[in-house]
Amino acid sequence: MARPLAMAAPTPAAPTPAVSTPDAATPDAATPDAATPDAATPDAATPDAATLAVPTPAGPTPAGPTPAVSTPAVSTPAVPTPTAPTPAAPTPDAISPDAISPVAGRPARIAVIGGGPGGLYAAALLKRLDPAREVTVWERNAPSDTFGFGVVLSDETLGGIRDADPVVYEALRRELVRWDDIDVVHRGHRTTSTGHGFAALGRRRLLELLHARCAELGVRLRFRTEAPPAAELAATHDLVVAADGVHSHTREAHADHFRPTITTHRCRYIWLAAGFPFDAFRFEIAETEHGVMQLHAYPFSADSSTVIVEMREEVWWAAGFHELDEAESTARCAKIFAEALGGRELRSHRSAWNAFRTVVNEHWSYGNTVLIGDAAHTAHFSIGSGTKLAVEDALALARQVGEHPTLAEALTAYEAERRPVVASTQRAAAASLRWFEELAGHVDRAPRRFAFDLLTRSRRVTHANLRLRDPAFTAAVERDFGCPPGTPPMFTSFRLRGLTLRNRVVVSPMDLYVAEDGVPGDFHLVHLGARALGGAGLVMTEMVCVSPEGRITPGCSGLWTDEQADAWARIAAFVHTQAPGTALGVQLGHSGRKGSTRRMWEGIDRPLPEGNWPLVAASPLPYRPGVNQTPRALDRAGLAAVREEFAAAARRAARSGFDLLELHAAHGYLLSGFLSPLTNHRTDAYGGSLEGRLRFPLEVFDAVREVWPEDRPMTVRISATDWAPGGTTPEDAVAFARAFAAHGADAIDVSTGQVVPDETPEYGRSYQTPYADRIRNETGVPVVAVGAVSSWDDVNSLLLAGRADLCALARPHLYDPHWTLHAAAEQNYQGPAAPWPAPYRAGSRRPPTGKA
Repeated sequence: MARPLAMAAPTPAAPTPAVSTPDAATPDAATPDAATPDAATPDAATPDAATLAVPTPAGPTPAGPTPAVSTPAVSTPAVPTPTAPTPAAPTPDAISPDAISPVAGRPARIAVIGGGPGGLYAAALLKRLDPAREVTVWERNAPSDTFGFGVVLSDETLGGIRDADPVVYEALRRELVRWDDIDVVHRGHRTTSTGHGFAALGRRRLLELLHARCAELGVRLRFRTEAPPAAELAATHDLVVAADGVHSHTREAHADHFRPTITTHRCRYIWLAAGFPFDAFRFEIAETEHGVMQLHAYPFSADSSTVIVEMREEVWWAAGFHELDEAESTARCAKIFAEALGGRELRSHRSAWNAFRTVVNEHWSYGNTVLIGDAAHTAHFSIGSGTKLAVEDALALARQVGEHPTLAEALTAYEAERRPVVASTQRAAAASLRWFEELAGHVDRAPRRFAFDLLTRSRRVTHANLRLRDPAFTAAVERDFGCPPGTPPMFTSFRLRGLTLRNRVVVSPMDLYVAEDGVPGDFHLVHLGARALGGAGLVMTEMVCVSPEGRITPGCSGLWTDEQADAWARIAAFVHTQAPGTALGVQLGHSGRKGSTRRMWEGIDRPLPEGNWPLVAASPLPYRPGVNQTPRALDRAGLAAVREEFAAAARRAARSGFDLLELHAAHGYLLSGFLSPLTNHRTDAYGGSLEGRLRFPLEVFDAVREVWPEDRPMTVRISATDWAPGGTTPEDAVAFARAFAAHGADAIDVSTGQVVPDETPEYGRSYQTPYADRIRNETGVPVVAVGAVSSWDDVNSLLLAGRADLCALARPHLYDPHWTLHAAAEQNYQGPAAPWPAPYRAGSRRPPTGKA
């Protein structure tokens, strides 16, 4: 049962809650440091300040908020990885701070554009640190133009506020509403997880407190006043703080300096309010005739809750919301989620349907102008970090201005401090956003697994986190998964055809480049033998080439001769006798246009200085024009010859004693080159349509499957996206998986990229796993997840959430050949899925550390 919310102190009765600006946000369902974003538009409102001794200059009331978006669905390009911070550049229209400030380089006159939480708090802190400063905040709306909604603040953020300004902290502490539970309502089941620790208050009340603090400190608050352009303010002030939101005029006016990238995403959402407090953070899924819709709701006072309704763009259109006005949309949402609301109405205030926009800036400052909050960066409301980030920006900016002798140094230090934190948050937010965009692909999961999947969607909350927060819920999810008592998910078995893997850990294929004439030697024996002894359920070879011309480098191993097969048999025999229960897999491939290059450490993808061999590919396109050679497009005879090379290599692999065979159709090598439209420009039956591009890889698969023993499984590695415009799409990847499975593939190993050199991957922890998740849950085909899966906690989380069946790890096994055994020891697991070799058993517990 959900715990009732508790309040830190009595809160005055709130006025009828109005809905926030369209780009405001809700907290992360699964992290205690969740927060709502700062004012998202330059017309962010401020509360009624009639009780404050702050003059309200007369002036025209500006236009209302940005109207609802009315364009069709847009694609979701990658969020760019920000560059390292760059020192602020001088600007000709800005007066040197050294020329004005009484303290060397420290600003005496400060202008703040935007009266949201970030701007107000920055003004208060900067004034408090130096009472002699003149600090002015420009807010285009009147104090009474309020947009009341909840703001969630983390303990970390509150701690920073406490240290920087105890007066504000105490005022906030008295107002906060606290609760622990998250409810996930899905297909009539309400699953509750506890221990998450949220704290919230009304945005209206937060702004009132910050207004009062600014007035007390002597900050000038100029309501109903459009801020002069940032360039004008920069000429008359030492520092200009642009806190003017996601639609920042400052950022747009100086876009050539800030270099923003703005990505509009694929869901529509509307911000509403309920006149009662939910007793938990509530996620509710509605599967309607038009498609899946979701509700995000949480309390922010004793009698009010924030409610956000969100759905995919195409669902929004199909449901006819584009034809409804504000009142009609509000009533329709209340009807759809009537059960969650207990039949009560929802309220709105200038609410509009919007599509979320992710903002990334290459630079955060220009001369003496600096961006904070949503003007600098946004993070999707599903992890609720907007106001949190804006307040933390204000804290960091004020601290750096106080600690550095010049403004340029302060702004550089501010950006250096905040950029890594923001980038991490944006990666988590992107993962969460995409999860909700693909919600329809998750709804068929069982209720508890669905809830676990939702809670861990951003990858910030994991299996281990939830075991600490809510052991009862996590234990129930483990039982549903089939974990025996005391057995972590990664140490459950998994069956592929006639092969049963004792655990879910795979040593990912890693090219070694140390073979001689394709013959694996002692290095391969030690490398693969050590990982087999290290406890993994399946150990994969590097890409083993099917012909001399199919090598990537002269150091690649092969299976085109019997001598090579005998060398592999020696390795397989060691694995099977010395590490019984460990399976050994071979990955067969052909380099295609990426062949005849130097070893990785000699210059990756660079041609050999001499002795290059001719290349073949789907189309005569060099990997790097002007650098790599142009391959010959395979004709019918060439296609037949390559098919036979794969089949011959598979026969040798079977004789060598491999337990599993993987066909390498990823990373831009030969078969991958047929699959991607970026590398396959053929006009015959082997190009053009998706069916045509699949034709040759499927012919190769069939030829290999025909000679590979029936009881031994085959998998296929694919690149599920090329990370480049016009390349393989996630929908293509699903189609690839379906096609290979229909031809007999037992699992799909889901990687991404490395197809074209100008790719732009979205790197981050477990960054490729959403593609595996989608393939698994749309096709029902088992998948191997790979890509920056680095901890046993990640592995357990991916398995329990239903995103993967097996997890492949490469670099962790280079760092620690016994990674799997150590993972067992760290989880206090001792069982058949992770047996220590007899000579190593004395080391099966972590050695003691510290002094005796």
